[in-house]
Amino acid sequence: MSHVNKVKVEDSVTVATATVACDGDMAVGGHPRVFLNVAQRGQVWCPYCSKHFVLDKTAKLGHGH
Repeated sequence: MSHVNKVKVEDSVTVATATVACDGDMAVGGHPRVFLNVAQRGQVWCPYCSKHFVLDKTAKLGHGH
């Protein structure tokens, strides 16, 4: 199943961390906080609000322990 979303590329949030937290837009009620792995594919969509996070190409990610 492919992921279909209606988020415009210019609405993407560029991040420099491997994991991001999303709790939705509080102006429209929000949603439960979820933690998303951006590093795995370089981008990720929130399963609740479809907010699009993109890993900054210059981000320096350390190795976990």
